[in-house]
Amino acid sequence: MDIRQLKYFVGVVEAGSFTKAAALLHVAQSALSLHVRHLEETFGTQLLVRDRNGVSVTASGDKLLERARIILKEIRLTEMELTNTVAAPSGEVTIGIPSGAARVLSGPLLESVRNELPRISLKMIEGMTGPLEEWMAAGRFNLAVLYRTAENVGQMTVLAREEFCLVVPPSEPPFEDSIPLADLHAFPLAVPMRNNNVRRSVADVVAQHGCVLDVRFEVDSLSTIINMVMEGKAYSILTPSAIQKEASQGQIRTVKIIDPVITRSVVLAINPKDDRSSAVSAVRKLIPKVVKTLIESKQWSATAPDRP
Repeated sequence: MDIRQLKYFVGVVEAGSFTKAAALLHVAQSALSLHVRHLEETFGTQLLVRDRNGVSVTASGDKLLERARIILKEIRLTEMELTNTVAAPSGEVTIGIPSGAARVLSGPLLESVRNELPRISLKMIEGMTGPLEEWMAAGRFNLAVLYRTAENVGQMTVLAREEFCLVVPPSEPPFEDSIPLADLHAFPLAVPMRNNNVRRSVADVVAQHGCVLDVRFEVDSLSTIINMVMEGKAYSILTPSAIQKEASQGQIRTVKIIDPVITRSVVLAINPKDDRSSAVSAVRKLIPKVVKTLIESKQWSATAPDRP
């Protein structure tokens, strides 16, 4: 027995005759008869009674008809669900985003998901990069926006590249547009904790060039660090995206770090077990488009990655 035989059997019963069923199903009448006969041989019982008025079902045929309709309905529903999953994915997708990137990306991403993927519920978790890295490794997220050096991207999708800057309290030196890395030692800093990827990115470059930093405060809260700078209690080293709002309002200033410039890559990571999820895949494809739009519209002070 196969699905086609069930379909033909139901078609004959509903049409009332082999002749009408053949026309409706676009199958030769002889082929229909052969398939129904094979069913009867499989079950060892007569399913249809053939007479000059058409066909009627036996008691056994009536039982098979009931079951066959259920089976064929389930197959149709399954086909529809699988097709709709690809065309209009649905479900919950959890993504982790660092606090800095979240300040420019969260709102536009949520809006894009709502407009383009209305059947997906996006659960966004914001935090400092250290905990986010640990949670991603533990499998708590489907996707995560993370920070990497240019040499440590691996197979992850590069979304953007950012340059670090010295974040300066209003009306405080330096007043130039840029400052050499070697001169940063003169400014008391509030920076993230040592397990933070931002901190490691800066520390590695500083160490390579034999420089020192005056780290006075280690704080695992971006908002607290920004407030400390605004209040004149410390300086910091961050990327423009993290303080874009405050800088535009004149509450803090940014000074570009040079000799050398310190850069990092903003990447998108996926949990390997979710690689085949249509919902996760849809959000994964949408995020680079949102980031590209933000960069091109100058809403994200970063550069787009080089693409083939």
